[in-house]
Amino acid sequence: MKEAELRGLRSRSFIAVLAGIVSLVSPNGVAADSVRKLSGAQIRATLSGKEVTDEVHYRDVYERDGTFRSYSMGSKRGGRWSIQGDDLCIDLPEPDGGCFEVTVAGDHVVLTPKGLGTPSDGIVRAISDPK
Repeated sequence: MKEAELRGLRSRSFIAVLAGIVSLVSPNGVAADSVRKLSGAQIRATLSGKEVTDEVHYRDVYERDGTFRSYSMGSKRGGRWSIQGDDLCIDLPEPDGGCFEVTVAGDHVVLTPKGLGTPSDGIVRAISDPK
């Protein structure tokens, strides 16, 4: 094999290995095989009495009594949250309310709207301002 062919083979092998590694890791650095969709009971256990936040732009509070508080970019909104089947449903004025599929990996959670909209993600932690 010529030197140039050998370099090309090494380069393609490196790219294939790198692509394989990248496919096993999600964008937030969590192994893709640890990501799982939550059932309704698991959503309740994960979010009840907790908050989800990106630690900069927003914080959503899920009180145990179903009260929902959202703080985003200086504004506060309130509503209710509930579980319908295996979905998290948030009762807020349009366009922010709706139902979401919830996936989790460690303390990271992703809420994917059942209709139009983009997924949101954050970490689950204790409520920072409990009532």
